[in-house]
Formats: sequence, structure tokens, C-alpha cells
Amino acid sequence: MTRIIMHGCNGAMGQVISGLVAQDPEAGIVAGIDISDTKKNDYPVFASLKDCNVEADVIIDFASAKAEDALLDYCAKTGMPVVVCTTGLSPEQVEKVSETAKTAPVLRSANMSLGVNVLLKLVQEAAQVLASAGFDIEILEKHHNQKVDAPSGTALALADSINEAMGGIYHYKYDRSTERVKRDQKEIGIQAVRGGTIVGEHDVIFAGKDEVITFNHTAYSKAIFGKGAVEAAKFLAGKQPGLYTMKDVIG
Repeated sequence: MTRIIMHGCNGAMGQVISGLVAQDPEAGIVAGIDISDTKKNDYPVFASLKDCNVEADVIIDFASAKAEDALLDYCAKTGMPVVVCTTGLSPEQVEKVSETAKTAPVLRSANMSLGVNVLLKLVQEAAQVLASAGFDIEILEKHHNQKVDAPSGTALALADSINEAMGGIYHYKYDRSTERVKRDQKEIGIQAVRGGTIVGEHDVIFAGKDEVITFNHTAYSKAIFGKGAVEAAKFLAGKQPGLYTMKDVIG
């Protein structure tokens, strides 16, 4: 059984993951880390990692970016594997993730959903056939009205995945209202919709002559990100130091 420390255990995603792991015979949360201990958990909760005296195999991090530096320092020093799910990291913290991976196994991805990461592979394969045949590529992403960044990190990851497969020949177009020109065949259009409580929806559209192929992923709850994080933790436990992604998890 994979023994997990839940970093940020009393946050929304920490509680989601706690519920998922409770039903997983291959994993168990042995300790939680949170400055607030207002929730009832089936495991001991510590204010910081330095206070934690419970042996574990891996940390799942779904906390605040403010707590990231201390987490990475701990993992770099101890070699503890960590699945970094916290968003909103500064460029310096992203660089620190890479530095930590020199002495500890670290997994970080733009999106923890297993489905999205399968989609990243599928659109690469599709692009190699369809883009080469002259199909135009558009990405449409939809999220709730509280999301402040646009386009989403997942939309950009999808565009990057396609561009990587095609040798980096594309540039990204976010707004066509500022100029009146024909569409460039070497562009990927990325548009964002914000409204209501949409958890997350991404469409990758390959539009050719007389036919359109659309790849769609719809998230109905945040639990999908928690499930991906748990699978990533089980994968990462026991690995050698290095920087891993969900691509490694799904093979």
C-alpha cells in the first residue's frame, strides 16, 4: 500500500482526495499537513512537515502557493517524492520545482486528469495526420465565472502538445477582433468562455475541407483531478529523483 502525506489536507481538494483514498485498497493517507485543523480526519494532522513524525512514501500537494517553498525545501533535503498539484506558482517556484527534482522524485502537470492527459496524446497523433493534410486547428475552453486566468493552462498544454508533434511550426492566436486578415494556416486559435459553474470543458477542433473532427473533454467535478493525483502518487512512490509528468503515469 502506498502511504501518502496529504499536504493541504483541509482544503477542498485535500478533502476530496481524502475521500478517494479511503476507498482505494492500494493507498492510504497516513498524515495530513495544514495550518488549520478544523476538519475531522481519519489521520493525524500536523501544522508543518517538520512537525510530522509519520513515515510515508509520497506527498500529494494541493495547498497554497505560499506553502510551496517550505514543501520543496523539505523534499529536496529528504528525497521524499512529491506530486505537485498546487497552482499559481511563481516563475521562481516553478524553477525551484525543477531544482528539487535533482534530489527527489517530483511530478507536476498542467492538468492532473487522466482523461485530459490521454487527450494530450490523442491530439498529437491526430495533428500528425490532419494538420499535415491542411486542417485548421482551433481550441475552445470553458470554465466557471470565478476563473481569473485565460486561456486555461490546459488549453495551452493542448496547443503545446500539438505544436510539439508538428515541430513547433505554429503560433497561437487569442483574439481576431483587433485585425481584419485571413486566418493563417500556421496558427492555432485559442478562445476562452467564462460563465456559471462550468468545472472545465475543452474542445480541440480540426477543421478541413467538408469535414470537421472535434476532440472533447468535459469535467463534471473536481474529483477527476483528485483521482489523477492519487494515481500519480502511486506511480511516483519508489521512483528515482527526476521530474515526471502525467504522461509518465499513463505510459
